Formats: sequence, structure tokens, C-alpha cells
Amino acid sequence: MTAHLAVPTGPVAGAAPWLDAWLSRHEPDLVTLRRTLHARPELSGEERATTALLAGRLRRAGLVPRVLPGGTGLTCDIGTGQRTVALRADIDALPLVDGKHVPYRSTVEGVCHACGHDAHTAILVGAGLVLARAAAAGALPGRVRLVFQPAEETVPGGAVAVIAAGGLQEVERIFAIHCDPRLPTGRIGLRVGPITAAGDSVKVRLTGPGGHTARPHLTVDLVYALGKVITQVPGLLSRRADPRDGVSLVWGAVESGIAANTIPQQGVLHGTVRMLRREAWDGAEDLVRRLIEEVVAPTGAKAEVRYVRGVPPVVNEQVSVGMLHEASVAAAGPGAPDSAEQSLGGEDFAWYLDHVPGAMARLGVRAAEDTGPYLDLHQPTFDIDERALAVGVRLLANVAFAALA
Repeated sequence: MTAHLAVPTGPVAGAAPWLDAWLSRHEPDLVTLRRTLHARPELSGEERATTALLAGRLRRAGLVPRVLPGGTGLTCDIGTGQRTVALRADIDALPLVDGKHVPYRSTVEGVCHACGHDAHTAILVGAGLVLARAAAAGALPGRVRLVFQPAEETVPGGAVAVIAAGGLQEVERIFAIHCDPRLPTGRIGLRVGPITAAGDSVKVRLTGPGGHTARPHLTVDLVYALGKVITQVPGLLSRRADPRDGVSLVWGAVESGIAANTIPQQGVLHGTVRMLRREAWDGAEDLVRRLIEEVVAPTGAKAEVRYVRGVPPVVNEQVSVGMLHEASVAAAGPGAPDSAEQSLGGEDFAWYLDHVPGAMARLGVRAAEDTGPYLDLHQPTFDIDERALAVGVRLLANVAFAALA
């Protein structure tokens, strides 16, 4: 760790006095809230019931939440002052069947919180209520903006809507957490620089006149052309892109043909393009389009490419990571901070960091006694060690104090 920010001592040293008192009474409430959210998941852009639940909980604490113009997601300011720091949680779920046999299993068919957003949301509510107590006691040295963001699982992501609605106005710094099932509960993964990758999607449609498989020389062998794109374009990327950029094209679906003896008239490929560095993301679309055209040209097929830019990498700012380091120690002891690897997954938290400095931390959610294979993100069986909720509340509340101080 190359950057640290010491949390000052004195009446605004941190959230500990309010944290300890609040968690001693309300930690079970955090678990209940997380399970309620898990049982009633909503897809991206449809989080109206979730938004209403959160708004009601904050209003009962005397706070004034502001629902975003689209009707899903909200922001809520706590305290006053010249300085403002934001804490963000994502609230949407995934289109997956919940494969767990637990009392809080999803009651919505085909929708599941398989990425930990229910935990992120419950943690931010807890941190907000703790910070509200500190503000009421005159001990919060500034203003904290809670951002409950919708539609993180879409492209370009709900962060764009939050920013358009003024969610970052007057904000000096922003923080977020993400569940990490590889880390044990009580450990917090930190990294300066890119912690996620850029992620785009590409769809390639090839067309030709079709024909009989006995006479491929009289038509365009479309399946052969698809095969060349499938195998050659990813390989060429490894030679035409800087290896340090980590550009990766992986095809996830291919559709073509209905009969063994018929050359089809069209075929479609779907894939994702991921890369580690922002500079590579800026030029990836042109490179991928050019390589597809070069590979397809000798086959005689016609290519139509639809390239959708997703999100840039989340690039953690050094000073903000130093604040998270201090908050991690305050939250779970000197052994809590851990080194986080860069993930090839995408995260729309990156859009906030285009405007203000900040950082995302990885929150360990694997039970220490769990010796089996970890339940990965985006799997129907994903779940968390709910003891991690209190660690997350301590982390966010303490990093808010550190950033404001």
C-alpha cells in the first residue's frame, strides 16, 4: 500500500462510538433486510418495490431520500458541511433461477440476487443509519450522500442515470464495495489502479446466397466463414493489441443452419470483448471491426458488425485506496486489508470515477469454516456469510469519516 490517510483523533475520529452501539442492537435487522431483498429481487430498471422499501426505511430514520427521475433508485444526503463524500450500492438482480434451498430463496421466478447487490444495499442502509446518528450528535464532519443505484447489470449501467440526475453534484470522492466469495469474511481486498476490466459486446451477422453442401464452390460456405471468425479473430487480437492491455474476445453463442446437407444463408455470433486498460478500451472497437472484415473478406460472405461499448475499467485512485485501507483496519483489525486481483468483469462504478476520485473495495463474504468450493458470483447457488454485513457497515462508515476528515 503506497498511500495512507490517517484518521484523526478526537471527537470526529471515526464512526466507532455510533457503530458499536448501533450494531449491538441492529445487526439482526441488517440480516433481515438483506434476506427481504434477496427474497424479492427485481431486474435492472424495474426496482420500484426495492426503491420504495429503501425510501421508507430511510424516512423512518428521519432522512429525506430523493427517488431518481426514472422511478428506480434514490439518493439521500446525511449531515451538512462544505465537503461531500458519496457511498454507492447497486440494487438490481440478475435473470437467474435461485438454486438455493434457504428460507429467503427468491420468490420471483427467474430472478435472483446472485451478485451480492442485496448485501451491498443492506450494508449501505446500515452505514447510512449509523452516520445519521453521528450527524444528529454533531459529530459528522461534513455531508455523506448515499447512492442506491439501479441497473448496474445493464449497459451502459444505471450510474449514467445517477450522474445525469445530479448525483455527483458537490461530491469530492466516492466509494463502493463488492462482495468477493474468494475472500474470507473479515478480509477486504484493495488495489490501486484498475480493479475491474472494460467490457463490450459484439454481434457479427454473416450472410451469403446459401446452397448445397455438395457444391460449396458455387456459393459462400457460411459455416466455414463463421468458423474462421470464431477461431482467427481472437488469435489475431493477441498479435495486434499490446499484450499488456489484456484484450480478450470470447464467443458465447453461435447460430446457423438447420440441416446437415444445406449451406445456410446467414449465421450470427455473439461475444464479449474485455480489456484491462482504459487506453485499450478507447481503440478496441475499431480494431475488432477491422479484424473481422479482414478475416471474412476471402470467404465471400458479407459481414454486419454490431459493437456495443459497455463500461470502462474501474480505476481506483491512490489516495482513496489509502482511505479504504485505514477504514479496513478500523472495521476489522490490522489483518483485514488484503491485495485484490484485477477482475475481467465489468462494473459501471467506473463512470463515477470519470468525474471524481474514488475507489471500490472487495468485501470478503466466504465463511472461514467453509472448506468446500466457493459459490461464485452470477451462479444460481451464490450466497454470502451474513457476518460480512457488519464488516461492510463498519468499512463504509469509517471510510466516510476518513474522507471527510
